[in-house]
Amino acid sequence: MRDFEYEAPATLAEAVKVLSQHNGSARPLAGGTDLIDQIRTGRLKPQVVVDVKKIPELNAIEFSTAGLRLGASVPCYRIYDDARISAAYAALADSARIIGGIQIQSRASVGGNLCNSGPAADSTPSLIALGAVAVIAGPKGQREIAVENFCTGPGKNVLGPGEFLVALRFPARPAHSGSHYRRFIPRNEMDIAVVGVAAAVTLDEARQKFVSARIALGAVGPTPLFAEAASNLLAGKSVSEETIGQAADAARSIASPIDDMRGTVEFRRHVTGVLTRRVIEEAVRRARQ
Repeated sequence: MRDFEYEAPATLAEAVKVLSQHNGSARPLAGGTDLIDQIRTGRLKPQVVVDVKKIPELNAIEFSTAGLRLGASVPCYRIYDDARISAAYAALADSARIIGGIQIQSRASVGGNLCNSGPAADSTPSLIALGAVAVIAGPKGQREIAVENFCTGPGKNVLGPGEFLVALRFPARPAHSGSHYRRFIPRNEMDIAVVGVAAAVTLDEARQKFVSARIALGAVGPTPLFAEAASNLLAGKSVSEETIGQAADAARSIASPIDDMRGTVEFRRHVTGVLTRRVIEEAVRRARQ
């Protein structure tokens, strides 16, 4: 582990000031489950680590008529332990439950998972499916960007020098809505997705037709993907095996995975279709409860 300076600001303004002073050589720390390991292995070499956990806005879970605002430093266990999140934003709770083990979940945050910007991140597809918006603070003030546009490449994102993620903002979920996240992993090798799929659906009053849907994929491209065409295929259609199958085929068609130790291109495309079908079916079941 290389030496670095440590700062722990208590306000957003202080954090922005510290991060901006070091010309890109400072890194924000929430849970640190990715950052500390990357420093230890030499992948990252920051001069300053800025601990943002003391900033109140980054630790808040706030519900309102507009939806949910989730602080970027909120650890996973607080997400799946919150009955309101598990009920209204079930896919988010699904993701939080499977990010590492219990020890990791007590530290790791969904905000940190997003900022790490791994293509196989478990939480990012759920954020996209639920229509989350990233709230970013920096030297020029605050700005917002849809999560599907946040990651720009493996380990890369839209954050500029001095900027950091403050919160994730989710719209309120309509009546008769449900969501789900599921992944396929090589359990005997590593706890990382071969394919991950999230879906959020809203049904009509009779719960027989799709009003709207959002489907997102992980680990099958250089960034997590919003399967927009597949999502649009469901809108206005009856809930049926045929309709869901068409959406699964459309989702599979945008997958652009690579061959690696976790699976071949052909296998991962096949799994994308299988998981998409199963995730939509579970989201529908939850919407009908």
